[in-house]
Amino acid sequence: MKIIIGSRGSALALWQSNWVRDRLAAAGHEAEVRVIRTSGDRLPQAALAASGVKGLFIKEIEEALAAGSIQLAVHSLKDMPTDLPPGLKLAAVPEREDARDVLVSNGGLGFAGLASGQRVGSSSVRRQSQLLHLRPGLKMLPVRGNIDTRLRKLDEGEFDALVLAAAGLARLGFGSRIREYFSIEQLCPAAGQGALGIETREASGPVAEAAASLDHPPAHAAVRAERALLRALGGGCAVPIAAYAASAGESLALRGVVASPSGERLLRANASGPATEPEKLGLRVADDLRRQGADEILGAR
Repeated sequence: MKIIIGSRGSALALWQSNWVRDRLAAAGHEAEVRVIRTSGDRLPQAALAASGVKGLFIKEIEEALAAGSIQLAVHSLKDMPTDLPPGLKLAAVPEREDARDVLVSNGGLGFAGLASGQRVGSSSVRRQSQLLHLRPGLKMLPVRGNIDTRLRKLDEGEFDALVLAAAGLARLGFGSRIREYFSIEQLCPAAGQGALGIETREASGPVAEAAASLDHPPAHAAVRAERALLRALGGGCAVPIAAYAASAGESLALRGVVASPSGERLLRANASGPATEPEKLGLRVADDLRRQGADEILGAR
C-alpha cells in the first residue's frame, strides 16, 4: 500500500513531509507527498491575523485525512490544536529539533545591543510578551509569511531584527543567519516547538504502525506534558502561553510561562514528575500558573 502524506505547500512544510516520507521509504514503505492548500494559505495576512481561529493551517489536511484521500499528515506540532478531531490521533512525534527561539538581525546586533525603539518582528504574541518583559523599550511589530519572506523583509530594512524558531531556520538551511540563541529561561518556547506531529486515523492500523516506528518516546512525552498545560489553560498557538518539557532519565521537568501582551506581568511555574504521567505534570504546572493569576491575564486579551 502506498502511504499518501498530506502537506502544506510551504518550503518548511514540504521539508518536514519529505523528511517523514524518506524515513518511511527507508523502512520499506512506499510513500509520496500530496500538497493541500489550507484556509490559512488562502487568507490575506490581515484577515489571518484577525481570524483568531485555531488550526487554520491544518483544517483541510485533517479533513482529507478523515475522508481517506490521504493516509498520514505531518504538521509542525506547535500548530496543532490540543484537541484533535474525532477519529484522528497523534501517531508519532519524531526526535525533536532545537526548541529554542533565536534572533536574526541586521548589522550583527545581538539582543543586548538593540536600542530602545528598534523594530523587532515576530508573529507570536508569546514571543512579543516575553521579549517586552525583558526589554520594555523595544518596538514589537507583526511579521507574516514564510521564513524566506520574513528574512527578505529584514534584509529590505522593514525590521532591525526578527525572532524566529531555531528549528525552522535549521531545517531550511538558514542556520548561518542566526545571530543569537535565547535560553529557555529567557524566552520559553511554544508548546511543541521544534517537534513534528505525525497524524493518522485511529482505525488505520498498518499506517499508524508505520508512523509509530518514527516515534521518539522522550520527545512524545515532553510534548504531551506541554500540550496538557496548554489545554488546561484554554490556549492555542495565538496566546501568550509558553511551555517546555525536558526528560531526564525516568522523570520529566516542565516549565510554563504566561505573560501579559505588554510584558508587564509574567508568571512562571516549574515542576517535575514521572515521564510516564506527562498529562498529570502539565495539569500541575497549569494549576500553579492559575494560582498566580493566569486566568486574569488570559481573560484580559
